[in-house]
Amino acid sequence: MSSTHLCALVIDDETQIRKFLDIGLRAEGYEVLLAANAAEGLALAATRTPDVVILDIGLPDREGHEVLAELRQWTQVPVLMLSVRDTEKEKVKALDAGANDYMTKPFGIQELMARLRALLRSRATNAEVSPHYQDDRLSIDLGLREVALDGEPLALTRKEYAVLAMLVRHAGRVVSQQQLLREIWGGTHVHDTHYLRIVLGKLRQKLGDDPTTPRWLKTEPGVGYRFLSGNG
Repeated sequence: MSSTHLCALVIDDETQIRKFLDIGLRAEGYEVLLAANAAEGLALAATRTPDVVILDIGLPDREGHEVLAELRQWTQVPVLMLSVRDTEKEKVKALDAGANDYMTKPFGIQELMARLRALLRSRATNAEVSPHYQDDRLSIDLGLREVALDGEPLALTRKEYAVLAMLVRHAGRVVSQQQLLREIWGGTHVHDTHYLRIVLGKLRQKLGDDPTTPRWLKTEPGVGYRFLSGNG
């Protein structure tokens, strides 16, 4: 998955702020998703699995704190809160609710980028397991978001990479269908198992992994999937 850009989701009802962040983030190489309200933002977070979320506290349909609480039910994606409210009470409330950082409007784009880099570094440092897997054919570097097969970069979609990465992080252990769906597609999709079957089928095809004699991706019937860290 070489040359895959990090993805930032911006949830803010101010058109000028969204435009400002869209330009600034794209200039730094990010893929950018834009949402003008909580409903749009939660839908994008569930379906597109961003690497970081920039969330405004004052949204037209729901408070940003409510959006953050809902996100934290199923993902630990780094969240940077934005607000015109600069009191210590507001900042503490956001951080206690699970925000990773807080910035007060107006703000400079370079400071924002520095904050995002720090959040993403921290997330990589706090990864549960080593962010790298390698055998004689397959190489997966979760820190660099790169996958190679027989020395050649493997082009994966965001969903394919997200599923593979989650299985690798739990190598040797069964990851349930519901866990994968909740983390990658969102809490409203925990029963949409056909999504997983499609993505796993494409992953196996790209890896050349036969499901009847799997080397890496093993199906546990009726339960979930397991990444085999050896030869199966």
